Amino acid sequence: MKAVDRYYYCPTDPYDDRPQSIGYNATISAPHMHAYALELLRDHLKFAKRSLDVGSGTGYLTVCFKKMMRTEGSISYGIEHIPQLAKSQSDNIKASPDKSLLDSGDVVIYEGDGRKGLEKYAPFDAIHVGAAAPEVPKDLLAQLAKGGRMLIPVGPSGNQDFLIIDKDQNGKITQKKALGVMYVPLTDAKKQWPGY
Repeated sequence: MKAVDRYYYCPTDPYDDRPQSIGYNATISAPHMHAYALELLRDHLKFAKRSLDVGSGTGYLTVCFKKMMRTEGSISYGIEHIPQLAKSQSDNIKASPDKSLLDSGDVVIYEGDGRKGLEKYAPFDAIHVGAAAPEVPKDLLAQLAKGGRMLIPVGPSGNQDFLIIDKDQNGKITQKKALGVMYVPLTDAKKQWPGY
């Protein structure tokens, strides 16, 4: 995390350890949650060919993923369904010292429904979902690579579990609860932002 300065990705108080609004009923997670996610994904990112950050918001975690990926030619993808956020995260990266990652295609930002993932670029060795789903989206499970790991908050507002989902080399899925969390909902763009 020290390799990616939150100053370029968080509109106010970038170093405060709390979630912060980034507009459009979306937030950037608190630094401790980003650190926790990076720790849980560390071994999967190190040898990953592709990672996916669903609800990539400001682009911060998407860039952090790429900084941890050591495989030559690896790509970190971010997907965001609010067009203004997809554009602003590209602008954030362009304004940061990490600009070359976007220019080179090592980090790629897409506008789209993250619940459906990015099937065209699957499978993903590491998937992070930055908003709470009512249940684990089947499309994301299908796009998780064998040997891969997904982190996703699941459950109703105010009572969510941060799940660690692993797919073994035979395609068997296991999941365990890491901790209780409170995330904004993973929903469609119109429900999230009525002005969409």
